[in-house]
Amino acid sequence: MPGKQIEEIRIRMSWYRRLSVAEIRLNEGESLENALRRFKRKVQAEDIIKEVKRHSYYLKPGERRRVKQALARKRARKKFRKEGSFAKD
Repeated sequence: MPGKQIEEIRIRMSWYRRLSVAEIRLNEGESLENALRRFKRKVQAEDIIKEVKRHSYYLKPGERRRVKQALARKRARKKFRKEGSFAKD
């Protein structure tokens, strides 16, 4: 049993290592506001927030499938509404 616990910890650690870390260096004479703006842009570009949210809770495979299907239905309705408005013109 103790060997299994160590293996699980390693798996978790490998997951944490895969998270990318956004890092910026302050340029000389650059204001803190500009540096913070650059940092926020970099975090958004690397989808770090989305990745953290995705790993913040576990979805069972069936639940994940239902969520995926619901999003597909939502996209289809949106596409149909867009196409329907052009057909009227």
